[in-house]
Amino acid sequence: MIYLFESKISENKSVLYALTNVYGIGKAQASLICCKLGFFTNLKVKDLTKEQIVKLTKIIQTLNITLASDLKKIKLLTAKQLVSIKSYRGLRKNQGLPVRGQRTHTNAKTARKRF
Repeated sequence: MIYLFESKISENKSVLYALTNVYGIGKAQASLICCKLGFFTNLKVKDLTKEQIVKLTKIIQTLNITLASDLKKIKLLTAKQLVSIKSYRGLRKNQGLPVRGQRTHTNAKTARKRF
């Protein structure tokens, strides 16, 4: 088990899909990272050497991607700001209702506030 940017990465997966376990890296970003490092798509995490892991962390840091706790903090601050300025999205988020225009008459039972 390898830890990268506060995330566990399983050793049995390929590097392309294992990188998506890091909060803030999707499949497109992971494929871009693998292409820059010259990794094949079927390369497993357990086959990586120490030097390749160091290169991987360095290239992620140089890409200036907001990851893990920083990204979660930004999302939380954005939600708090929406609530504080009393925007429609902020009020809906505060009430626990759907924010993006979904219907609530028959759907959205999971998004509704439960008492």
